[in-house]
Amino acid sequence: MTQRTEKQSVAGGRRWSAAVGAAVLLFIGVSGGLALSRGASIDSSAGAQQLCSAYFGLPKNTTVTRGMIFVAGGSYRMGSDKHFPEERPQRVVSVDGFWIDRHEVTNAQFAAFVAATGYITVAERPVDPALYPSAPPHLLLPGGMVFHAPAALGSAEDFRQWWRYTPGANWQHPQGPGSSIDDRMNHPVVQVTHEDAAAYARWAGRDLPTEAEWEFAARGGLDGAEYVWGDEKTPSGVWQANVWQGRFPVSNQLLDGFEGTAPVGCFEVNGYGLFDMAGNVWELTADDYRDARGFQRGMKVVKGGSHLCADNYCFRYRPSARQPAALDSGSSHIGFRTVLRKGGDHT
Repeated sequence: MTQRTEKQSVAGGRRWSAAVGAAVLLFIGVSGGLALSRGASIDSSAGAQQLCSAYFGLPKNTTVTRGMIFVAGGSYRMGSDKHFPEERPQRVVSVDGFWIDRHEVTNAQFAAFVAATGYITVAERPVDPALYPSAPPHLLLPGGMVFHAPAALGSAEDFRQWWRYTPGANWQHPQGPGSSIDDRMNHPVVQVTHEDAAAYARWAGRDLPTEAEWEFAARGGLDGAEYVWGDEKTPSGVWQANVWQGRFPVSNQLLDGFEGTAPVGCFEVNGYGLFDMAGNVWELTADDYRDARGFQRGMKVVKGGSHLCADNYCFRYRPSARQPAALDSGSSHIGFRTVLRKGGDHT
């Protein structure tokens, strides 16, 4: 197994260095939408793939904690000593109870935020040339990183073959000009940075989860388990998350039924009733990225892996896995969810 991230240097550098290396809650109910309330029938794996496409991406209830699940606090073994170096050491960590979004923030939810506030994401703003004095002109245009599967693969070390800085890529056009989210309102929002996610969370009266909170929630009570659903990768031969099956980045067998992002809620919930805590999109946390080298400036921790996470290249669709994400650029496979640390009825 190759020990690297899906876009190691893209996540590990600023917009220019990465590009050089690479070349509501005002949740309004929608009539007819599927409510992802506690105990909803979408929890059934047998019906999940049919039901997730019918969900419009906006929780229907109007409570303070709409679309969220309360996770009682506790202690658990965070990290892993048997995988990648940045996951070490495994240690016992305690967290207080908190509410967390049942699913990743969707395009519909983010659109409600933008409509209410007029917010402009980092990917849509002009780039200050003074911050990137050596950058060629096309890298100074607003945009984000977009995955493109190559027809053939040269050196596996050269991720410029599949990652491109794309002017015009943003949350409304996640693959760049010509792409749209019109038929993906129930997909997780992508092409957002930590700043964008934090702005959404503040508008909603919430926060981004810490890495410890996120991992505790992802484990769903299965302390020390390999995956969010247990220790077996594909129970009964069934894939449990939207990840890459096959040889990354040239051959995706689509055994989980999806290419690219999937609507939220298409796979069975974990032990706490949370969807997509593995795969689909990486999720931003509040924590600065640190590893054995120490604090990595300009980086935040992302968790959970994505639809691009393959066993031969990433193998990070596990709760202990972690990766850095640059503060100044979004990508087509990073999103987020929020937490609420006080308020709400959790009886």
